[in-house]
Amino acid sequence: MALTNLPGGFDYNSTRNKLLLTEYGRNVQNMVKYIVALPTKDERNKYAQVVIDLMGFLNPHLRDVADFKHKLWDHLHIISDFQLDVDSPYPKPSPEAIHLKPEPLKYPHQRIRYKHYGKTIEMMIEKAKSIEEPERKRHMVQAIANFMKMAYVQWNKDSVADDLIISDLLHLSGGELKLEENVNLNRVEFRTNPYNNNNNNQSNNNNRGGRTNNNNNQNNRNNGGGGGGGGRTNNNPRNNNNNNNNQNRNRNTGGAKKY
Repeated sequence: MALTNLPGGFDYNSTRNKLLLTEYGRNVQNMVKYIVALPTKDERNKYAQVVIDLMGFLNPHLRDVADFKHKLWDHLHIISDFQLDVDSPYPKPSPEAIHLKPEPLKYPHQRIRYKHYGKTIEMMIEKAKSIEEPERKRHMVQAIANFMKMAYVQWNKDSVADDLIISDLLHLSGGELKLEENVNLNRVEFRTNPYNNNNNNQSNNNNRGGRTNNNNNQNNRNNGGGGGGGGRTNNNPRNNNNNNNNQNRNRNTGGAKKY
């Protein structure tokens, strides 16, 4: 008999009802479906409590959640597609509250004249323009200028003259905020990550040390070892050939002098 001729055919997941909460599995969903079809509320209450205990056993991590029993009862109503009529110890959730979509966040469309300073600087400038006390306003303006210099250096990774910061401050404030004469801004320098510098220095030192050791070892090999204990003999065949040639040359030279 072919398998396709079996009574009822095959049972595929694609032909089954959709799992509303997959973490509980299909058996729990079938149990809830059975409870919904029970005729009396007493039976539904009794079986619903059993299913709640089973759901808590299948998902023990929910016990770490505050008021996890309330969460289990909400899940029970969701699995039943809000059709279960039982005496729940908690209010029954509504489908609108479960499937509520948050409002989309509005993207800011404000234009920033100097992006490297940011929008906060513009807000600080507007706040400083409204200050009436001269001494407080002077300190506020100098603090804004120092912050602008720090933001510029961090953004451009380069030094900047105080005159440029003063000019940008005057332009952003519409000509209302200006530093007093002979006022120097705080010195700001761009610094790289010190950990990267330490690692690079360590690598360079290791490389230099390795090259020095290799050079020393090479010199020792060429010199036949070295030191008071006597080194190894030079077994380089090229050096041996040179020595032999020198000896032959000396012999030939010595014979010519005799004649």
